[in-house]
Amino acid sequence: MSDVGWVVLLVSGAASFWIGRTLSRRWQKRQRDKRDAAARANESRQARRARERAQRRH
Repeated sequence: MSDVGWVVLLVSGAASFWIGRTLSRRWQKRQRDKRDAAARANESRQARRARERAQRRH
């Protein structure tokens, strides 16, 4: 394999890794946001206010 072939292989492998990692993190964030939204929808008014107070403190 030529030097150019190795460079193309390394660059495409690195790009593939980076794209896969980025897409995976975006998917995980969307799933986490969905799960958190569902949990917030089911919490009581008292629990919601306590969570909002705690968020304001930080």
